[in-house]
Amino acid sequence: MYINEYLSAMSAAISARNGTLDKYIGDAVMAFWGAPVPMKDHARQGVLAALEMQKATAILREQFRARGWPELKIGIGLNTGDVRVGDMGSKVRKAYTVMGDAVNLASRLEGRTKGYGVGILVGQATAGLVDDVVFKELDRVRVKGKSEPVTIYEPLALKGELSEPQNLELAQWQLCLEAYREQRWADASDCLGKLQVMAPGAYLYGLYAERIQALVNTPPGADWDGVTNFEDK
Repeated sequence: MYINEYLSAMSAAISARNGTLDKYIGDAVMAFWGAPVPMKDHARQGVLAALEMQKATAILREQFRARGWPELKIGIGLNTGDVRVGDMGSKVRKAYTVMGDAVNLASRLEGRTKGYGVGILVGQATAGLVDDVVFKELDRVRVKGKSEPVTIYEPLALKGELSEPQNLELAQWQLCLEAYREQRWADASDCLGKLQVMAPGAYLYGLYAERIQALVNTPPGADWDGVTNFEDK
């Protein structure tokens, strides 16, 4: 019952944004946009679907809590790129699906949501195609098997929907990120201190505070580029 209600709500949010529901993998949902019918705004539809899935999750969380059911939290990874799409499989069974590096990165982003304390992680290719959503840049990462770093973002809301406190927090965070990448550790720590007052308990700010302390204790070499390297998938 728990899984059925959850999967039904997530599938409805995807379908409402014209997504193609690929498959269920245990309690995970895989979907894509732009096939079988081409879609000019596929990236935007995917981002809006992700935001709506999180809203649906918040509603379900309260319903499940009232029933004494386990806490419901989900992570969503979203990426854009060229993929192979079609009927794939074996002589025994085939399924209409997508495969490729862009799919793999989306899966890895989903796996990293907990590590940043966010519900959605979006790759730079997706964020660059969506003009009317506010994105919060979180990090530059280099995933296992890839040499080029990728900038990752959290979509927050449609432009115009953020409150004034949220806009102030976002502006302060951008100052923190700039100071961090320029190795101005004291400035970055000061920024983070202000953010932790603005948003007590925010996991991201605690994560960066720990990173900065580690870098102060063990200064990086001249080749440090501010990129976070992930050696596992």
